[in-house]
Amino acid sequence: MMQEVMIVGLSAIGPVIGSGIGVLKKPSTAYIHNMLYFAAGIMLAVSFLDLIPESRHLGSTMTCVFGLVIGAASMWLLDHIFPHVHECSACGESECHMGHTANFLILAIFLHNFPEGMAIGIGGSTDVGDSFVIAAAIAIHNIPEGICTSAPHYYAYGNRLKSFIMSSLSALPIVVGYFVARYIFGQISSQTMSLLIGATAGLMIYISVSELMPAATNNSGPRTTLFFMFGIVSVMLLELIG
Repeated sequence: MMQEVMIVGLSAIGPVIGSGIGVLKKPSTAYIHNMLYFAAGIMLAVSFLDLIPESRHLGSTMTCVFGLVIGAASMWLLDHIFPHVHECSACGESECHMGHTANFLILAIFLHNFPEGMAIGIGGSTDVGDSFVIAAAIAIHNIPEGICTSAPHYYAYGNRLKSFIMSSLSALPIVVGYFVARYIFGQISSQTMSLLIGATAGLMIYISVSELMPAATNNSGPRTTLFFMFGIVSVMLLELIG
């Protein structure tokens, strides 16, 4: 039991550390745009390099396609229920737009972390050492994700504590995913897992293309493009640790 607590704690510390870094000081507009492109690079790389191949492996190409459509359609529906432009007495229109984007980004990372927790639990079903390695890799991987979620939220709302807590909550699905994989994974069919992972990829792709990149496009340039590429490269390099 103590080993499980240590494994779960290690894996969940990444988003918390990243969230703390992201709210250390009020970020500049340029910093936020760089972080949004960085987050888009991370999310697209994770979707195309990890989630989609895993979905196809567990199920089939068609199951993955259905998952992608479900995930993207769900975000499209949410985007219409909670439109970009709305009245906001505490901030201007641009800050409200950024708040909308920041909330969607947190939601995407929140859902993405569930299969990460399952990966730790599945690794631990055969060897405890594997779980520690996977947990450490995921913790390191989630530090930049924490920065990318807390900084835009803080920029939009100006509440350091709330932004830190909202972003840190993305660690919860890791914990839930771990225990699901450890104790009830055998009851979930591979086709269902394929659909869920595909849907996660779909919503992350939708948010990256529809929310993150357009939010920073007006002030994008060579530097923001470099941050986008750095996000992709980061995912590829961090996979070497796992």
